[in-house]
Amino acid sequence: MFSGIIEKRAGVHAVSEEDGTLILEIATGFEGLELGESIAVNGVCLTVVRFNAAGMATFFVSRETITRSNLGHLVPLAHVNLERAVKLETRLSGHLVQGHVDGLGVLESITPDAEAFKLVFVLPAAVGRYCVEKGSIAINGISLTLNSVEHEDSQTRVGITIIPHTWAHTNLSDLSEGDTVNVEADVIAKYVERLCKPYLS
Repeated sequence: MFSGIIEKRAGVHAVSEEDGTLILEIATGFEGLELGESIAVNGVCLTVVRFNAAGMATFFVSRETITRSNLGHLVPLAHVNLERAVKLETRLSGHLVQGHVDGLGVLESITPDAEAFKLVFVLPAAVGRYCVEKGSIAINGISLTLNSVEHEDSQTRVGITIIPHTWAHTNLSDLSEGDTVNVEADVIAKYVERLCKPYLS
């Protein structure tokens, strides 16, 4: 489980493929890594399978994850957002994030707003159905607040304001219009929908 508060913006050291599986080597810079621990990479929960004292970590990305996320587009020197799993005593500054990506969103526009930036993303309707104004969403693993939500037939358009700190310390500042992002809807909304289904039929 994660909180969506990014700890590091780290560089991808190497990307390779092995029998349809993607192998990522990332210079995490984390101290005290443990074999088998979970780290959210651009919002995707991955397992550390190798590491060294300098914090270089290796992750295997399955075909399923490649299909559902933007990790398959990573190249050496690209930047990724990293967060280690939360501890029970950790302050939940963001919201509950599982690291299970629901789908891909597309950045439609970036507009400067004083020192901040307004970003508009287009999401598939299957993900957008869980979005509400002032609700929470995870984009590339970042816990963000939805300022606006417009539902259409086949897609949802959401607006988000990015403060200077988030812009400087995550890979949102690397994005260009048309780029894809990993999106995870608020898990509470999904559970509420599932529990209410018997009463709506």
